[in-house]
Amino acid sequence: MAHRAERIAFACLASTFVADLAACGDPSQATGTETSTSPTTLTTDPITATGTSTGTTDAETTEEPTAGTTTTTTNPPTSTTTTTDPTATDTSTTSPPCVGLECQIDQCNGNPDMTTLSGIVYAPEGTLPLYNITVYVPGGPLEPVVEGVTCDTCGDGLPGDPIVAALTDTKGEFKLTGVPSGQNIPLVVSVGKWRREIVLPEIVPCADNLAPYDLTRLPKNQSEGHIPKIALVTGGADPLECLLRKIGLEDSEFTPEAGDGRVNLYEGNGGADQYDDSLNGGADFTGAGTLWGSLDNYKKYDMVLMACEGGQNGGSKSAAMRQNLVDYAGLGGRIFLSHWHNIWIEGGPDPWPSTADFVSEPDLPNPVTAKIDTTFPKGQALADWMINVGGSMVPGEMQIKEAQYTVDSVNEMTSTRWVYTDSPEDTVQYFTFNAPVGAPAEQQCGRVVDSDIHVSSGDSIGEPFPTGCETADLSPQEKALVFMFFELSACLIPDDEDPIPG
Repeated sequence: MAHRAERIAFACLASTFVADLAACGDPSQATGTETSTSPTTLTTDPITATGTSTGTTDAETTEEPTAGTTTTTTNPPTSTTTTTDPTATDTSTTSPPCVGLECQIDQCNGNPDMTTLSGIVYAPEGTLPLYNITVYVPGGPLEPVVEGVTCDTCGDGLPGDPIVAALTDTKGEFKLTGVPSGQNIPLVVSVGKWRREIVLPEIVPCADNLAPYDLTRLPKNQSEGHIPKIALVTGGADPLECLLRKIGLEDSEFTPEAGDGRVNLYEGNGGADQYDDSLNGGADFTGAGTLWGSLDNYKKYDMVLMACEGGQNGGSKSAAMRQNLVDYAGLGGRIFLSHWHNIWIEGGPDPWPSTADFVSEPDLPNPVTAKIDTTFPKGQALADWMINVGGSMVPGEMQIKEAQYTVDSVNEMTSTRWVYTDSPEDTVQYFTFNAPVGAPAEQQCGRVVDSDIHVSSGDSIGEPFPTGCETADLSPQEKALVFMFFELSACLIPDDEDPIPG
């Protein structure tokens, strides 16, 4: 992180030094894999609000990006975080010369922050805005994404030496200030190992520019960008595999392990066990035991998702298998466990059982009102985001169908409660912990989410994939899982800290 901050501060210093120079960067050097075909949508005319490139500096009224439509408002979208260093104001002539795109930061009569870029980041399906997604202008080429499990913390820095970076807020909106202007400006949208590189045809200097909505979403296939490698175990009580289609991943990305898709489906007890004849020739899924039985198999994946099997089925999860999952998390693996897969925690090696107090009580009333824990930054963000995406009608509350009761409380020294009930019973519906459990925060890079909620509603269990995926709309509890899914993808940071680009 330190080298990235230095680079950004350097960019600010250098741009001040070259205040009266013409742009010296070569636009042809911009990196990226996609280019918008509608450059007229990039800049909002603050007088006419027609969406054309004017270069005017009066920003009293700007277009605010919204999901699906463009309206006029006096409140342009803002981001919760920006990494431009506002203290870098040294105008000493001893400052080093600018490099590449840094030379294209127009000084705008002494206020380089007047060149802005705003937009919304969506899930791959293109309509659901996402929180805590990093958006940045790289100053150089991006290194390839490392395949297989890695220790990914927010202190590692962003690839490509960012010139300016920001995070999306709970409306999915971002705003970059002090953006290089000119033609063919590169832009990166990323969270964890989700990454999409695009090229904006033009950024107008000293004006508010608007990024095309069709480009600022996460990739739905590999031709659009990088997607994490995901293993998903099906289950007889929750067709979790259908949720990945709902967020926009194309069917071509679901393949057997020998295929080149980014999602591999494994057969869990009672769950789907094969592809539909129209996909991968109707191939059978590999049994989950093959995944569970080998740490080397786990290490091929960035994320592992396990759908509830309808019971703990401890006999199929040996002590060696449970240790493999613990070891995988310690290496940086990201794990989502639905309901009865709590056995990996409750019956896992020490110290995993100490992360929460597990019970086995009758299900809660159906439906039940749950509460979102807002005592930490991302918990408050979840509450706000659920309101913004229609997952909640009351701030900090959400309706849950078929809620379970297997967790009484969490160990606050190791775990974070996200969603809970306090009536008619005190339960925990979502909690997380970082791994290795008990290690200093700077040495933790794996993450585990445990859910007592069956997340996929209305889809058929045990049907060939994707035949059983019959619904398109996201229920409130599915929206909560989407938030947790992308949060699980993000670089790791302690839960009591505000997120930073990474």
